Amino acid sequence: MPRSRRSARPTASRRRGILDRHGRGMRSAVTGPYLPPVRDRIESFDVTISSTAEYLRGIWPELDDVKFEVAGAPQEALHGDHVDRWKVLIDERRIIFFRLPIQRMSKLHRNDELHMRMMVEGCVFRAVAELIGKDPWDLDPDRYRDI
Repeated sequence: MPRSRRSARPTASRRRGILDRHGRGMRSAVTGPYLPPVRDRIESFDVTISSTAEYLRGIWPELDDVKFEVAGAPQEALHGDHVDRWKVLIDERRIIFFRLPIQRMSKLHRNDELHMRMMVEGCVFRAVAELIGKDPWDLDPDRYRDI
């Protein structure tokens, strides 16, 4: 009796027990082995928030106990004329950034990765300034002195 193709070719992934619904193993990355993996918008947003938060923690030691969190959208979506892009909880030392309003409701003159990153960094600076009661430009005055 002839064997089916699936049972005739035992693969390494079959031996490990990792199969998808078609009986094949996991696929390789779309970009191949020689290119860096593709980052999606959610991952890029999270990396930008965390790297900016770490940068500010290096300058301001009082931010060490502050929690930076990311949520999709706020529970209370509309406040009449605006949508919250972040929420600062001073008593809990916590800042929650809302990814969808920040990414989709920003009016960028150029919608590319650089301008989106600069806009997200600006949101982090403004939220931290709100938490510690300073102007966003005062958080890192040496950085913008030569501009």
